[in-house]
Amino acid sequence: MVRMTVPALLPSPLASPVAASYARLAEVFSGLRIEETDGDERLPRGAGWVRAEELAAGGAALDAFLAWDNAQVLRDYGQQARPDVVASFGLHRYGWPACLLVTVPWFLHRRVPRLPVESVAFQRALGRMAVRVEEFACLPGDPAAALPGARVVSGEDALRAEVRASLAEHFEALLGGFGPRMRRGRRALWGMVTDEIVESLWYIGALLGEEERAMAELELLLPGSTGRPEKPYAGGAGFRPLPGAEAPDGTPRATRDRATCCFFYTLRPEDTCLTCPRTCDAERVQRLAATA
Repeated sequence: MVRMTVPALLPSPLASPVAASYARLAEVFSGLRIEETDGDERLPRGAGWVRAEELAAGGAALDAFLAWDNAQVLRDYGQQARPDVVASFGLHRYGWPACLLVTVPWFLHRRVPRLPVESVAFQRALGRMAVRVEEFACLPGDPAAALPGARVVSGEDALRAEVRASLAEHFEALLGGFGPRMRRGRRALWGMVTDEIVESLWYIGALLGEEERAMAELELLLPGSTGRPEKPYAGGAGFRPLPGAEAPDGTPRATRDRATCCFFYTLRPEDTCLTCPRTCDAERVQRLAATA
């Protein structure tokens, strides 16, 4: 009798190293949709789209981008904000979702796309971003290692270094446009980037039901005061228990103190952010209880 060997069914080839991560993000966070472009396809233009490289250039595109923030402040708060405050708001509203382009694939699938400013576009009114991924890092044994542009690194420490490097490359260019308008020193600017990295993934981690893992991963990514700060970042994740704000199982909920201030207090002095250094722990507990 002739024995026939039936080949094992192989999974279909991966079309993209980040598509599954971005799809999962869209499932839990409706405020952001990320689309990928092919290598020869241009990033979207017009209809409210702005390319990150245009923001980094600091010219008319950045003027138009910040005009949106200025109009929003006038509409919602009935007063004119300082130009540096408007620029800080604008950086936050771009930086928070932009960080997720890198950190979510790392958190979910251990893949780190390299995204220079030339590879990202943003449509803020619709909550959409477009990316072109030409290079990414992954771990040994990842099926995506067979894809074009893959670069296998030695382990988790090396992959964390790739996260930091990818975000540093992107924001180094971006701060070239935003920085002069924000009137902050280099450490304060990178402190703001540090906060965007930490608080965006912390928030998404909670939506995914993995808040504790997200915090643990961020502490390793950006050790800050618990280790040597990773340049150019200022400070670190810096999570700490918040006594008096217990989770349903009785454990204290976590909080952190931002490395920098977003200047929202210049518009509403009584209404600071929950993680602002100006907000005392007692007020944080009170706010969390009201939310619950």
